[in-house]
Amino acid sequence: MAGQVPCILIAGTQSGVGKSTISLALVAALRRRGLKVQTFKVGPDYLDPGHLTRVSDRPCYNLDSWICDPGYLRQLFADATADCDFALVEGVMGLFDGSSASSLSGSSAEVAALLDIPVLLVVNSHGMARSLAALVQGYNGFDPAVRLAGVLANRCGSTRHAELLREALETSGQPTLLGTIPRDAFPQLQSRHLGLVSAVEQILSEQMIDQLADVAEQHIEIDLLLKQQGREAHDSRETRSVFTADSGTGVRLGVAWDEAFQFYYPDLFPALEVRGCHLQFFSPLHDDRLPDDLDGVYFGGGYPEVYAQALSANSSMLRAVQVFCQSGRPVYAECGGLIYLSRGLENDGELVPLVGHLPVATRMLDKRKALGYVTATLTSDSLFGCSGSAFRGHEFHYSELTSDPVGRDGWMAVYQLKQNRTGEVFAEGYQKGSVLASYAHLHLASQPCALDRFVAMMKSMNQITGEF
Repeated sequence: MAGQVPCILIAGTQSGVGKSTISLALVAALRRRGLKVQTFKVGPDYLDPGHLTRVSDRPCYNLDSWICDPGYLRQLFADATADCDFALVEGVMGLFDGSSASSLSGSSAEVAALLDIPVLLVVNSHGMARSLAALVQGYNGFDPAVRLAGVLANRCGSTRHAELLREALETSGQPTLLGTIPRDAFPQLQSRHLGLVSAVEQILSEQMIDQLADVAEQHIEIDLLLKQQGREAHDSRETRSVFTADSGTGVRLGVAWDEAFQFYYPDLFPALEVRGCHLQFFSPLHDDRLPDDLDGVYFGGGYPEVYAQALSANSSMLRAVQVFCQSGRPVYAECGGLIYLSRGLENDGELVPLVGHLPVATRMLDKRKALGYVTATLTSDSLFGCSGSAFRGHEFHYSELTSDPVGRDGWMAVYQLKQNRTGEVFAEGYQKGSVLASYAHLHLASQPCALDRFVAMMKSMNQITGEF
């Protein structure tokens, strides 16, 4: 049986109430007290986990109950919290918002119920007094599987306002008010069209982390929070350990990592390493060539549109990637990686040349092109499985292909991609030989067979092609 770990899920009544900043502040304050804090983020988010990783000094893992099965999430939580003193989970959107308007599917509430984690509800208290109690009562009684441990009133106006809020909750029998944070108490964090500016680009200084911790210590009842939070022990033997597998003969995988490429699920890396995969991180922005003796390359998502000119100017790296793509070794590129492998990126009528292996260009749009969960079903054998295999993931991008690459120079579509919200199905996942590019971000760590196949393909192509 897994042991108990004190934990809390920071949820909001809606998006924009400050739960991301509050989560960072609580982690900073707990670490200041000498605690080892393991962080998690609900949903398919790459940005908040980067900042939580920075402040906690431990990898922050995504808990996505739509993409991953319950057994995997329980095992991931058990593995990641095995040596920590406290676990903090940052929610997504509003507490009950997820992939469905009629169930808990994909919501923070579903994760809280699945892992038996108490919820600290963050509310924007501006302009409220007794109405806070009515609002909290609705959240508190909405689903019996979800338990509120307390309420945090953000953007509080004054000491008197805080007293009114506390009295309203107490007299109506609602969960305890565990903190009131004044308006503009937190330092401002930069944002961009996908959310906060990433941790790779905006390194939180020690001074800013101290400021966040100060706000939490001054305005949140941390001692009370620590005393009352806990969860029931669960059997963590439902699946094999996320970080333990049979490692075979080693292969070397190049992973693009810099300001332009940084969107990866953190549990992917240990899942690859325990399969005997040696990760070689490199920068398409700053390095002039790929690492030596690679058996495959993985280009994740990120912000290639922001750094397109610099990526284009690094001609030696572009040539190295093009040659590698032609070598027969596996190359996987998703979202930003797809843009990088394309002919180039059109922005304001100008084409910025890139690798050019994918025989079409991409272009930036003024509005978001896609956002939501997707299921990718293979229509042909590919890097991660045979025809008929299905994988879950999500899309989030502001760009599109300028034309269809299918049928050009041997390129084909190997995904039947279904959007969860609309039910729309279309061909995607562009493949030629051992190169696969897609806008879909797949959660591969929760698909052991997919990673086993990917590593096996790198090994087999190494034996076929020999030294590169």
